[in-house]
Amino acid sequence: MTSDPRLRAARHCHNVLNPFHSTHYFSPDLGKELAAIGVADSGAAYLAARSAPMGAVGAGTVSATFYNFKHELVARHVPAVWEAASPEAVLAARARAVDSTLRRLLGEEALASQEMAEAAELALRATEACTRHARPLYAAHADLDVPEAPHMAYWHAATLLREHRGDGHIAALLGAELDPVEALVSHVATGKGMAPKWLLATRGWDRSEYDAAAERLRARGLLTAEEELTLTEQGVTLRAEIEHRTDALDRAPYAHLGETGVARLTELATKFIGAALGNGAFPADLIGKAA
Repeated sequence: MTSDPRLRAARHCHNVLNPFHSTHYFSPDLGKELAAIGVADSGAAYLAARSAPMGAVGAGTVSATFYNFKHELVARHVPAVWEAASPEAVLAARARAVDSTLRRLLGEEALASQEMAEAAELALRATEACTRHARPLYAAHADLDVPEAPHMAYWHAATLLREHRGDGHIAALLGAELDPVEALVSHVATGKGMAPKWLLATRGWDRSEYDAAAERLRARGLLTAEEELTLTEQGVTLRAEIEHRTDALDRAPYAHLGETGVARLTELATKFIGAALGNGAFPADLIGKAA
């Protein structure tokens, strides 16, 4: 669907930047740092860490911006979590967790390398073309100061680029008329989404709601009648259209960086996330269709 090679290159770059941001969500360090300031529940920890840049917001704001989390799960923790720890304290704890996680996954030599400094410079340059309007999670993160340490600056820039694309992706999902659970189920059916066991454990939906969403997708002709989640030709086309629309909405930062810059950032990002993956950054069964 994405015929423009520049959009394909931009998506490829995003695909190696995004998991770099996400490493801390699967690190024991995040839970440890947040527990130390009074946020002990793992679900509350994720919701607080990601929403803290927006301030002490309520459940409605978090549900709207996160999109695929069940509102009742969000409301169980937000805004109560802000009584345990302020957004500022959460952000400081998150930064400590990111720092220690990256030091463990990449090692001191990589963090202090010229390549890390170059990656930070390139990623930050790309963020210069990001825009705040209609992008609440990006806009909130963009108001934060850029860290001084190169590895933290690179993580910060990767976060900005991830949330910028993510805000646009939600718009694409709405345009495709996929509700939060349908969006999750159809992504699982591509074989590239988070495995059902992880979705059900973290997003708040139960198995009956997950299965009901699959049935709605079958009624729309997007999934086959098979028990295993398999996209029909129409389903494949719709998911491709969603990604194409997301690519188009996320064009600006990579166009600003330029083809040479995108290629170099992709090269460096691939190296760093490859090292992180090799050191166990994510569970082995995180991606796939297995229930």
